[in-house]
Amino acid sequence: MIFAYSSDYTAEPGLRMSLEANSDFLIGAAGPAARGAFGTAAASGVSAFAAPPPQVSRAWAATSPSLDLSVGTVVCIPCFRRPQHLRLTLNSLAGQCTKRRFAVVIVENDALACGSVPVAAEFLRSGKIPGLCVVEPRQGNCHAINAAFETALATFPAAVNFLMIDDDEIASPDWLERMLRAAETTGADVVGGPVLPNFDDDLKRGLRRHPAFRPAYDTSGPVPVIYGCGNCLIKRPVFAGLGEQPAFDLRFNFLGGGDTDFFVRCRQAGMKFHWAAEAVITETVPASRTNPGWLALRALRIGAINYHVQRKLARTPWSRTKLLAKMLALMPQSLFLAGRLLLRERKALIALHPVMVAMGSALAAVGIEPQPYKASKIVS
Repeated sequence: MIFAYSSDYTAEPGLRMSLEANSDFLIGAAGPAARGAFGTAAASGVSAFAAPPPQVSRAWAATSPSLDLSVGTVVCIPCFRRPQHLRLTLNSLAGQCTKRRFAVVIVENDALACGSVPVAAEFLRSGKIPGLCVVEPRQGNCHAINAAFETALATFPAAVNFLMIDDDEIASPDWLERMLRAAETTGADVVGGPVLPNFDDDLKRGLRRHPAFRPAYDTSGPVPVIYGCGNCLIKRPVFAGLGEQPAFDLRFNFLGGGDTDFFVRCRQAGMKFHWAAEAVITETVPASRTNPGWLALRALRIGAINYHVQRKLARTPWSRTKLLAKMLALMPQSLFLAGRLLLRERKALIALHPVMVAMGSALAAVGIEPQPYKASKIVS
């Protein structure tokens, strides 16, 4: 049986970015891309800017036979056209070494095919893992993530901890326990952890040192901010504290980077961040995401996200003028960084990354950017 409910209620691998003047390169954003994935940004600064979408209903596609609404922890899993890997993701969650009760919220974002629903239903109805699966009919990265967190917040009123894992990721056996312990012992509002690449092609292992695949931090401890939600824990008060709905800005829906924008807003609001280096998730990286064209487009996207996140913080004409000048000045600076990377890594593919990031920022500043999260652009 499928239940429908209204969506209007209260609510990539690690990244590294600094909004300070001395460090302007966002490193390691995740997300698929394809040829022709460019769109035109609105003059206001973020792609696909439009009026708020009309109200829609999300459908409950599957649920556990006896769903315990009193759990304190919920793991959110946005899904899009990767049902075979979703099975691995769910198996990794079902095998967590913890005595804590938790539930999952699985969001299918391909409303036409619903390829993830049968896999989700198998796990939920068999009792392998407790939770529910909903279908978010509005396609896009931020729509799917918002649907996951909004559904979790509304369905599990006693839950305090909300984690997220992508449907192409596998959690290590003690991932959940380590994330929760980090949150409890440090009092952090947000906890992040590493997403380590697992390359389909063994010959690509050298790309682990590529900035696009390296975690944001190497050791556990307090950090100024995290950048990706592919391995994160967010406490309930964070959503209320930001006071913005939806939590993930829909203007980043097809570009990506809504998670970076969300966490930067958390930092602006004074929230505490912690990095749990031992809470490891691995990401399956197909061969299509290791070719030079895909890595170049990924770097352009990182640069565009970098620009737009900072553009939202630039609220006066003078600050926006300074930001534009800074973005344009990144090109010569990126050449210096590329030379330093080439000397250190001896790989041109790695050395070119900062140049492409700078180019992406400059292009976004004049209204040109990739939009890899449109369904027509996505290659699994």
